[in-house]
Amino acid sequence: MTDGILALLAAIPILAIFILMVGFRWPATKAMPFAFFITLLLALFVWKTPMNWILASSLNGVFIALTIILIVFGALTLLFSLRESGALTIINEGFSYVSSDRRIQTIIIAWMFGGFLEASAGFGAPIALVAPLLLSIGFPAMASVMVALVGNSTPVSFGTVGTPTLIGIGTSLNTPSILSTLSEHGMTYSEFIHKIGVWTAIQHFIPGMLMPLIMVVLLTRFFGERKSIREGLAIWPYAIFAGLCFVVPSLIVAIFLGPEFPSLIGGLVGLIILVPATKAGFLVPKKVWDFPDKKLWEPNWTGSISMNSHISKNHISIFKAWLPYILIGVLLVTARVSFLPFSAWLKTVTLASPKLFGTSVVASFEILNNPGVMPFMLISLFCIPLYKMNKNQVGIAWKGAIKSIRNPLIAMVFTVPMVRIMMQSGTNPNDYLSMPVAMAQYIVDLFKGAWPLVDSFTGALGAFIAGSNAVSNMLFSLFQYSIADDLGISHIIIVALQNVGGALGNLINVQKIVTGCATVGLIGIEGLIIKRNLLPLVFITLLTGIIGLLLVYVISPGVF
Repeated sequence: MTDGILALLAAIPILAIFILMVGFRWPATKAMPFAFFITLLLALFVWKTPMNWILASSLNGVFIALTIILIVFGALTLLFSLRESGALTIINEGFSYVSSDRRIQTIIIAWMFGGFLEASAGFGAPIALVAPLLLSIGFPAMASVMVALVGNSTPVSFGTVGTPTLIGIGTSLNTPSILSTLSEHGMTYSEFIHKIGVWTAIQHFIPGMLMPLIMVVLLTRFFGERKSIREGLAIWPYAIFAGLCFVVPSLIVAIFLGPEFPSLIGGLVGLIILVPATKAGFLVPKKVWDFPDKKLWEPNWTGSISMNSHISKNHISIFKAWLPYILIGVLLVTARVSFLPFSAWLKTVTLASPKLFGTSVVASFEILNNPGVMPFMLISLFCIPLYKMNKNQVGIAWKGAIKSIRNPLIAMVFTVPMVRIMMQSGTNPNDYLSMPVAMAQYIVDLFKGAWPLVDSFTGALGAFIAGSNAVSNMLFSLFQYSIADDLGISHIIIVALQNVGGALGNLINVQKIVTGCATVGLIGIEGLIIKRNLLPLVFITLLTGIIGLLLVYVISPGVF
């Protein structure tokens, strides 16, 4: 079978998802099971992947899906607890005090606060928190998810204390041949990964600077009364400033500290700079922008989750209202940094299977290390005495969370196993490349020396397929390194481009879209969100590719 035919067959499940969700507006609950069965048939009859590997991959995928669903459930219990207690009312008033302009609220919450959450937790947790938080302060449900996805882009390469870079790339390139080559160039492996992190931050700089502006343009174009792009562009000085508040400290940290903390410190420093500057009116436009009257909202803007304000009988200060989020940030960081013992303690409570069905695939579930349990559900329980919630309030919050995860559960238990089968399809008697690598390899053959232009699209494709930048990097990092070797261009810059693309791919990441829609009660409009986010994804990824071309061939051709 030719490489072109193999790549085309491998692309069928991905094309099916796009056609069904974007073209026919199928909900993920229908489109993902259909794509799963197409993938299953391809694995069985084209790749001829052994049945035990298919079963092992599917079961492993179910475990991963349940892990994600638990994050969503935990985020919803927290959100509903804050709603029922009346704390959300105080938070809403606090944001209105900083600025009543919805564009500015979007940038502060989805970009800056979301970047901090991505660095702290990752794995869908920022979407699960940011989207409902925006909903709670009066955003349409669909707008909440769209901007949360855009904001959850640049910070992702260094998310969860650097996991996509340190684990996603670090575990993939640690091979004897690469270690030998690095030694010949006088470089240790840790230095190599550190430099990949630095060049990732460099290539994120311009796209990251523009990302807040892209967010507000999408907001005003699709959710404004005039459907105007100009109303988004009108805030460009503030948006560019907000982008710089994040990417400048991120780059400095990547250079001097490494890939663990660029997004964490970038988000934290950015908030410290941006919020007081906003209160002082720095670059804040005089004309305030808001959504149209709710009577004019389109039907698909709203979901099934109500965020009507609840006024607590007990006085809640602004600090007390925000205390759960503050504790979440503290607990997420302390539970994940390597120099503290808490991460190791949490990982001791793990459910792990033996090798499944005679393969090397192992399914595991780290109960306490899941953000849905610790800290989301833990803090949800803490809210009960903190806000003196009664049994009725607690019951409404937790029952509402259980009811809201039904549809995303259906979508996830098909989406993730589909991805795992695609990844493991490389285990076959015909020595065919796995489905994702077969697609990428064919694209390489088409572009040859212009590969840096489309390199980051491969990372975005991996994130779309796998639902994770870390997994995208695991899929394609060695592949990208080999391409750089064959073309005689910079290994570090090419692998870094993969890392950047994987982060940008979150704009159309199906798993995160399903997660976000679940937290705001949206059903069946996942395809519309993909369609609307696709154009900005192509624009920003193409811009990244042009930057990569210039770096590889003009500015820094001597980088290893």
